Amino acid sequence: MPLLHISMRAGKPEAYRQAILDGLYCAMREALNVPEGDEFMTISELSPANFRCGNAYGVKRSDDAVLIQITVFASRTPEQKKALYRRIAELLGDNPGIRPEDIFVNVLDAPAENWSVGNGVAQFA
Repeated sequence: MPLLHISMRAGKPEAYRQAILDGLYCAMREALNVPEGDEFMTISELSPANFRCGNAYGVKRSDDAVLIQITVFASRTPEQKKALYRRIAELLGDNPGIRPEDIFVNVLDAPAENWSVGNGVAQFA
């Protein structure tokens, strides 16, 4: 049950944004065994004045940087997360053509009782 928030500079065409969503969904299906149809993702497009990425940690980022925050059940292993990072970089590199240096991923672990996927019910608690 991942929940994704993607932040990027405004101005990319719809096909570019859809390729990001499709690539992330594919990477999660492969690396985290996310079920089919489990797609809860948003993209926020920000003006240059409201979006800043530095070049810390020896990574030279461009204006095409994408910040991806993924909240998941606190059950994923470090190996699964590493596989996810690699697969995201591969898929988003292929389409829409984002450089690996411009892909910033943060995975947040949340206990199952912190989720309600509808109807006011804690389905996983």
